[in-house]
Amino acid sequence: MSGRNPFRPHLMRIVQASEETPDVRTLRLEFSDTKAAPKLEWRAGQFGEFSVFGAGECVFTITNPPTRGGHIQCTFRQTGKVTSALRSLCVGQSVGFRGPYGNYFPMEDWRGRDLLFVGGGIGMAALHAPLQLALDRRADYGQILVLNGARTVADMVYKEEMKEWANTEGVKVVRTVDPGGETPDWDGEVGLIPDIFQRLNPKPNGSIVITCGPPIMLRFMLLALDKLAFAPEQVITTLENKMKCAIGQCGRCNVGRFFVCRDGPVLTAAQLRNLPADY
Repeated sequence: MSGRNPFRPHLMRIVQASEETPDVRTLRLEFSDTKAAPKLEWRAGQFGEFSVFGAGECVFTITNPPTRGGHIQCTFRQTGKVTSALRSLCVGQSVGFRGPYGNYFPMEDWRGRDLLFVGGGIGMAALHAPLQLALDRRADYGQILVLNGARTVADMVYKEEMKEWANTEGVKVVRTVDPGGETPDWDGEVGLIPDIFQRLNPKPNGSIVITCGPPIMLRFMLLALDKLAFAPEQVITTLENKMKCAIGQCGRCNVGRFFVCRDGPVLTAAQLRNLPADY
């Protein structure tokens, strides 16, 4: 894309829309210019800017891995003007996409290790690409744990996909909802994500924890991981909040010399501790 205006999006068409929850939607997008599709390369963990013409643009993780290329997928929650406009679009309509941006999960470095994916609410979307990649290259990794939590049963994303994950050899899927969020027919766990994780009592043993969720969840997950003797270098998270331009120009996401969009969004817990406590 040499010489291309960095703010000029690719034109993409919605080919599939799936309602994950009452306010969360997954879109599958294909390039209107089919010649552009093979040229776009990305890694699990990178993000893009998705735009609705006339409304604006917002940042989402690319939720499909490069092993499932030819299209771009995103999962988002309706929270404001742009996401409301995006939610109102139908299959066949167009959106803009620019990217990929940011760093990525070092999946090659994790070969042979157990992987523990811990997602809270819409944070599970950020884990979707590395999880799918690990499933596509199942022989490259050890045991896989997926802990997917939400406030209520209705708020849990990827309900149908979890059934497929659970049927994969060497993969354990645990679902949990906050106390009071269960239904009479709920057959998963009830409890806060960090508490359920500690109850599972996973052993560090060189494994990698990939976690994403609300700041309060991450705070207590890091405390739980400390109690379980996981080293900060074994814990990986990803940040999306406060990013705007995606190319380190607007300054909205910078903390000193660190720019989330340029130097992140994927960080180890050790790197995260070097950021201001209130970030």
